[in-house]
Amino acid sequence: MSGSPTNQSPVHTWGVAETAQQLQAGRISSLEVVQELLTRLDAQAHWGAFLWSEREVSLSQARAADARRAQGQAHRLTGVPVAHKDIFVTREGPSTAGSKMLAGYQSSFDATVVARLGDGHGLQGPDTSGAGMVSLGKLNCDEFAMGSANENSAFGAVRNPWDPTRVPGGSSGGSAAAVAARLVPAATGTDTGGSIRQPAAFCGITGIKPTYGVCSRYGMIAFASSLDQAGPMARSAQDCAWLLSAMGGFDPRDATSAQRPAQDYVASLDALRAGATPGRPLEGLRVGLPREFFPTQLSDDVHSAVRAALGELEKLGATLVDVSLPRTQLSIPVYYIIAPAEASSNLSRFDGVKFGHRTAHPQDLMDLYKKSRAEGFGAEVQRRIMIGTYVLSHGYYDAYYLQAQKLRRMIADDFQACFRQCDVIAGPVAPTVAWKLGEQSGDPMAAYLADIFTLPASLAGLPGMSVPAGSGAQGLPVGLQLIGNYFAEGLLLQTAHALQQATDFHLRAPAGV
Repeated sequence: MSGSPTNQSPVHTWGVAETAQQLQAGRISSLEVVQELLTRLDAQAHWGAFLWSEREVSLSQARAADARRAQGQAHRLTGVPVAHKDIFVTREGPSTAGSKMLAGYQSSFDATVVARLGDGHGLQGPDTSGAGMVSLGKLNCDEFAMGSANENSAFGAVRNPWDPTRVPGGSSGGSAAAVAARLVPAATGTDTGGSIRQPAAFCGITGIKPTYGVCSRYGMIAFASSLDQAGPMARSAQDCAWLLSAMGGFDPRDATSAQRPAQDYVASLDALRAGATPGRPLEGLRVGLPREFFPTQLSDDVHSAVRAALGELEKLGATLVDVSLPRTQLSIPVYYIIAPAEASSNLSRFDGVKFGHRTAHPQDLMDLYKKSRAEGFGAEVQRRIMIGTYVLSHGYYDAYYLQAQKLRRMIADDFQACFRQCDVIAGPVAPTVAWKLGEQSGDPMAAYLADIFTLPASLAGLPGMSVPAGSGAQGLPVGLQLIGNYFAEGLLLQTAHALQQATDFHLRAPAGV
């Protein structure tokens, strides 16, 4: 075999499920799929999506996947290519978190998420086999996952495949761009305050942040420990369901991991709701629309696209319900107190002593600390460390940090009040489409304010996802955000899948890719 099977679309256009089905049917080998994508990756390096890729490493994994399938031991994902956000440590290749501080750092183990999708090396628990996916490499991201544009990476900005003059979103911008540019069928991402959902929206792909604790944080380089959560990014809700089913589940090495078994989200995609029919699969679904998610500041093009997508949900049987999340505006100051506070603590380990960047020729120990951190951390990371240190300092801890934690609880309570009136909450992912590269680099507050719709669910630890919802200004993608109650990933994926079965928003691709 060589290239795509006869009468089939090109390999790079296949999503996760289609690639898996082709492999299962024996129409193509994993080795052939990977060879084609690696060639494409080399030709499309200008997007800046990949930080590291090693051909022989990927080909070796592909051969192992083909052997596993030949032995009848294949998982449904075995042999399907994936790439990992460079916030996950891996045995193969450097793990930098997009920072000069970790330039060249080589991990001795795989993050749990990487191992579960890959060969299972080092896994603990009842299932240590791994799904057998083939890694194509490590993806660019904002430094230590801090950013909304993927312009904060120490290794260069990522460009949006829909318009190379625009940002792809952040911090998982490399993941979103790689999937949108058809370099890889799926990628891992992390979401602290919207870092899966916003880049997915800006790049016209699907991404889900599960409930906090569904995916293990072991081996994920920490930004804000009470907020960070891994999730899949792919072309469709179906593809995300395939990945999330393999990624999730309890991990004894992660104290924040939810003690519940892995779920099969694929099975929930086509499960008929009570009273539903094939033509109206969402019959009886109550979709809450928080009035705070549709402010006057919301751009007209995004508003129109989101309303049109909501109209499609109605056609499928859903009922739209007006609800309120009154503390939405407070989520910005709350998040930008709690997250930097946790970041300042987590990043204190990077001091130039044990690992990470070390300044040359320090005069003494204090000079070593100061210069190593000043040289190793970029401007945005330094800004957040200083904010975090300030709010945790004596005299300000009670006034800022404790108050923020109280408000965080209230924001979570607001969601529970909403879920007594609806099953799913919906609205825009971001107030605008992707902005131009450099447009907000001099105004960090503008980027912070753009997270207004994604931060509340993050603070509450709720699952949220971005689903393509058509186009806005200049033909740029718009994302519809769906938020569910705790551990309602199956319902979110089912809702998104029903929408995608009835529309083609998720099938649209940037010109020329």
